[in-house]
Amino acid sequence: MAPLSLDQIEQHLESENSRDRMVALAHLRHFSPGEALPLIKKVLDDEVLQIRSMAVFALGIKATAESYPILIRLLETDPDYGIRADAAGALGYLEDPRAFEPLVRAFYEDTQWLVRFSAAVSLGNLKDPRAQTVLLEALKSSEVVIQQAAIAALGEIKALDATDAILNFAGSEDWLVRQRLAEALGHLPSPKAQSALTFLAKDAHPQVAQAAEFALERLSQRLETPESGSREGQNPLE
Repeated sequence: MAPLSLDQIEQHLESENSRDRMVALAHLRHFSPGEALPLIKKVLDDEVLQIRSMAVFALGIKATAESYPILIRLLETDPDYGIRADAAGALGYLEDPRAFEPLVRAFYEDTQWLVRFSAAVSLGNLKDPRAQTVLLEALKSSEVVIQQAAIAALGEIKALDATDAILNFAGSEDWLVRQRLAEALGHLPSPKAQSALTFLAKDAHPQVAQAAEFALERLSQRLETPESGSREGQNPLE
């Protein structure tokens, strides 16, 4: 199917058929953020929750100067927790350092685990080392998915001194937790991480073992050339 034109997308967004509106949003991927934003804004308050969710996600992918304040407003005030979670996730795509404090507040203050999960993931995407404190707190969550997000994010921010804390999950019954641990350890060059990855490379679950083997290769290169591994963008496996 040929991409819709901007005029066609606008017409579809005004259709009473929700499927037309969804198709129109999907076709915005062919256009620049500046062209897409006015059309995304048309459906931010759509009556269909899935369309609202798609529009919020699009604000993160098609980032403009307006994306940040809109997403912050949704994160802090929208009554639907799914939309708040979508806004938290989209803020991670923006990688805007101003989002650090709003995401931390969302993690501590929002009562819905999905919002807290999205906030933890996005704190990792920001790669701000200040997130370590809240992410260590997230490890204590009773929600396994939040633990997974926190482990992954601690790897993303390269929180080397959090290695011991995440190694406590090496024996988790949840294989996804062990996989996230393996992936995170690949960002944390130390002999302790290397030893843990050697153990995880023998994991009974193939995806855990594969993640550990990849991380072990990544880690070995960093340990061999620490001066280059510490510079942004120098690791050939990143």
